[in-house]
Amino acid sequence: MTSSLSRRRVLQAAALAGPLTIAGRLYAAPQTRTRLLLVFLRGAYDASNVVVPVSSDFYYQSRPSLAVPRPKPDDPNAALPLDRDYALHPALKESIYPLWAKRQVVFVPFAGTDDLSRSHFETQDSIEMGQPLTGRRDFGSGFMNRLAGSLAGSTPIAFTDQLPLSFRGPMVIPNMAVNSVAKPGVDRRQSALIQAMYKGDPLAPQVAEGFTVRDEVYDSLSGEMAAASRGAVSPKGFELSARRVARLMNARFNLGFIDVGGWDTHVNQGGAQGYLAARLAELGRGLAALADESGPAWDDTVVVVISEFGRTFRENGDKGTDHGHGTVYWVMGGKVRGGRLAGEQVAVTQATLFQNRDYPVLNEYRAVLGGLFARIYGLQPATLDRVFPGAKPKDLALV
Repeated sequence: MTSSLSRRRVLQAAALAGPLTIAGRLYAAPQTRTRLLLVFLRGAYDASNVVVPVSSDFYYQSRPSLAVPRPKPDDPNAALPLDRDYALHPALKESIYPLWAKRQVVFVPFAGTDDLSRSHFETQDSIEMGQPLTGRRDFGSGFMNRLAGSLAGSTPIAFTDQLPLSFRGPMVIPNMAVNSVAKPGVDRRQSALIQAMYKGDPLAPQVAEGFTVRDEVYDSLSGEMAAASRGAVSPKGFELSARRVARLMNARFNLGFIDVGGWDTHVNQGGAQGYLAARLAELGRGLAALADESGPAWDDTVVVVISEFGRTFRENGDKGTDHGHGTVYWVMGGKVRGGRLAGEQVAVTQATLFQNRDYPVLNEYRAVLGGLFARIYGLQPATLDRVFPGAKPKDLALV
């Protein structure tokens, strides 16, 4: 009974929502102490309605139907005070706000890239490559891959269906989906044939073990989901994915990437209630669940939440927002120096908007992340220059 329970716990810790990509080597327990997870909000979330500039009259003039009300006790639709100038969207009251109170969250406003295309795909690619915008760019080299290759004992993984550009490069990185249960693309019969092809090859033991882990994980997760369908309570959406991510990182990985979509709110975005509020509530529950599921390891975990760009400061005619420029990054973790807004800031007025429409970028993302990586890993300037070529790290004392 004991051995069966132990085996079950091991499998649950490695519970995946899809097959493990054969990576040519088996990943061992992490040696690098700090665990880093990058959460990419694809679609450009409206940061102005998340970290709300409540001291700005211009904000309320610019968003007659979308503005989140200023903090007010006992008003469930009011923003939650962060400092005298900013407040948090009320959808995050039960999830992110308690972490803020524990000083485990830092917000970095006016953050982003200098890419001015305002194209989702082009800007996402620019960020994930982490390369200078001028000159030739290498689409086969992402900054997370370069970071992984620079760390002793790194055990990276992408919790995605396809390997993201940020993890492309010479270091082989596994990727796996965590948001749905899917049968392995290569069945057991085909696995046996592939293993036979590797017979006598030095990679044979790793290939065999990779298939074994994949099959055990799929069987374990299928059982978990079947139990839930018979009446067991199970979290939904990103919360479920986040708990799986935490268990996997607890078990074997220390450098991860996951993306969350659905942030392109051109129409009927909503203010304190509505579409964006619902997405934020789901995101907040997921991040809070990740912290909870991490347990004691949360003290050695840093989560960075980014998006390709922000959105227009003024609402549009369809009660939504369009593609913008500067945004707000989040940095979370048990030992984050939180409970504050970090980085260069300006008062939110019409005069300080970029091109009279967007937040400016005052905290360039490569500089911010470079400064964070220097603090987490003690990376020297030459190494940081390999991760973010030509960037000057900006130390915001985030950890």
